Amino acid sequence: MREEIIDNMQSINPYTGQVICDYREYSSSEVEEIIAKVDFAFQSWKQTGFEQRAFCMKNLQARLLEKKEELADIIVSEMGKVKREAISEVEKCASVCGFYAENAESFLKNEPIKTESSEAYISYQPIGTILAVMPWNFPFWQVFRFLAPALMAGNTGVLKHASNVSGCALAIGQLVRDAGFPKNVFRTLLIGSKAVAAVISNPLIKAVTLTGSTPAGRSVASAAGAALKKSVLELGGSDPYLILEDADIELAARLCVTSRLINAGQSCIGAKRFIIAEPVYDRFKTEFVRLMSEAKFGDPLDPRTSIGPLARVDLRDELHQQVEKSRQMGASVLLGGFIPEGKVPFYPPTVLENVIPGMPAYHEELFGPVAVLFRVNSEEEAIQIANDTVFGLGAGVFTSDLEKGKLLAEKGLGAGCVFVNDFMKSDPRLPFGGIKESGYGRELSTIGIREFVNVKTVVVR
Repeated sequence: MREEIIDNMQSINPYTGQVICDYREYSSSEVEEIIAKVDFAFQSWKQTGFEQRAFCMKNLQARLLEKKEELADIIVSEMGKVKREAISEVEKCASVCGFYAENAESFLKNEPIKTESSEAYISYQPIGTILAVMPWNFPFWQVFRFLAPALMAGNTGVLKHASNVSGCALAIGQLVRDAGFPKNVFRTLLIGSKAVAAVISNPLIKAVTLTGSTPAGRSVASAAGAALKKSVLELGGSDPYLILEDADIELAARLCVTSRLINAGQSCIGAKRFIIAEPVYDRFKTEFVRLMSEAKFGDPLDPRTSIGPLARVDLRDELHQQVEKSRQMGASVLLGGFIPEGKVPFYPPTVLENVIPGMPAYHEELFGPVAVLFRVNSEEEAIQIANDTVFGLGAGVFTSDLEKGKLLAEKGLGAGCVFVNDFMKSDPRLPFGGIKESGYGRELSTIGIREFVNVKTVVVR
């Protein structure tokens, strides 16, 4: 029998550098036992009515709101998000619970279809246990974005969270139990990335959803494909924002800076590339750089702090290497672009211009508070630069001509979500996801809850 390797997983406070907790990775036999228990729970959970599921989900919503300060502290301690953003994240999780508690039954009701038969309809039925592989940057929201629709559809779930936010993962599991969901309807697996493929291949796992990097998405999609299991992937992004000549420059600069600095820039849907019409380029640049310069990094528990540290030192160093290599290749640094003194993995708000193809800042996702400005002479050039990326998650257009903005959003920009005169944000009522190397499938809305159900055709002669 092959000897099992069990690793220790560590949670470290990025601001203090202190070890919060060491977690023992579950053995393969422990993982298989948990999955078997979750599958057993599915056999009864799938028979429950929407009223019972909604009762538990509303309890979960209430507990999130009751404990939001305490839960926010866990988020802050494990990945460094400023506390007000952590509180907002927990509140958003409560909102998605309430949304699906109220709407799941109508989203999944039988749909009659007129045919030659006496009766025909589509029935949406749960498929079983879904594996969720989730990242650290929004350690509660990205889990609940999956959890709420999956459980309301009658599925069960197992969570493989990022190792550095294991405390968040365990807290979510406790919340589900405290809300009155039946035992083992949702469980956390404390495992590393190398164990994911084996979990996907387990015959009791029926599908997998992942939010993470493009390489992680390729790995999970490959394993799911080999096992003939459905997958939904929400991956990286390098979101372009078009600032047209007739845009409200002050509004555009303010909202673009807000989007770029949320979560210290560690957001797949954060605005990253700003493509500005030549007549307003200098005005936008001046205002944008000014607002970026006013953001202050510091203790994430301090209300005066604008942005906290990046989640890990290696992530900060990788970001700086992208900036530095782009600088060496000819990019101009208008703001920031250095590693601050001290051991805390801060990175200052940074603005680059004169970025051209071949530079890391042109092609790669910048997962931190780094913005890239492009000057363009036409809308055609703006669209060309915006779409010149392997990613396709979100995008934005700022213009006073709303018809033009809608046309560019619908027909011009290659992304899963496009916002006009605002920055991209996820909303339980709207489908969320991307194209190209930003992934496939959709979360949230009616579409999201139907991703992991059996769309069953029933015909009666």
